[in-house]
Amino acid sequence: MHHPFISTELDTDTHKTARGRIRSFVRRKGRLTKRQQQALDTLWPAMGTNYQAQPLNLDVLFGRSMPVTMDIGFGMGASLVNMAASHPEQHFLGIEVYLPGVGACLASAQEAGISNLRVIYHDVVEVLEQMIPDMSLALVQLFFPDPWHKARHNKRRIIQSQFVDLVGRKLSNTGVFHMATDWQPYAEHMLAVMSEAEFFRNLSATGDYVPRPAARPFTHFEQRGKRLGHGVWDLMFEKILI
Repeated sequence: MHHPFISTELDTDTHKTARGRIRSFVRRKGRLTKRQQQALDTLWPAMGTNYQAQPLNLDVLFGRSMPVTMDIGFGMGASLVNMAASHPEQHFLGIEVYLPGVGACLASAQEAGISNLRVIYHDVVEVLEQMIPDMSLALVQLFFPDPWHKARHNKRRIIQSQFVDLVGRKLSNTGVFHMATDWQPYAEHMLAVMSEAEFFRNLSATGDYVPRPAARPFTHFEQRGKRLGHGVWDLMFEKILI
């Protein structure tokens, strides 16, 4: 039985869309726990938003007008729920293609008693292209995306000039694109792509990376990596007034 919100348009056997765009992710359905299934069944009407090929009114979606942060690929949602709970003066829109993660995020949001979070289960490129009005986002977050380590897979990385331009159109003037990765070659790739982007200027005082902002919670994954001596690179770019 399909949930009404589950899109069947995303192909699972190929990394390309019908229009030929290379996907930056592999869609994994995974096994839902009872908690995740229950959250999807009961909480989706309140916190979930179905994909639609027409623009959203974000003020109507959240019920009032406040700055909107989009979080791309929130995983199981722990950091996203933490941020939403810590910043009730902001709205958070999470985009994820891993269904158990969506369920876990909804359950955690209910347990945290927050009302400033909405979730879309769909490919972020299509969400940005079709659903998000231009200049409507205050902040876009992309934390620990798949680095596609192998050189022949680098083209699947989400940070490419076309995607960056799309994010730039959706950010309001002086809005910020915040990225983080624990893979140094990907950090260098991000820096190179962002440095070429016409919409953005680097907020780093040293022209490369920024210290981890307090607003980005430590993940368990990151804490474990830090104990093992792994680095994490944060990049923050502000949209230039146009």
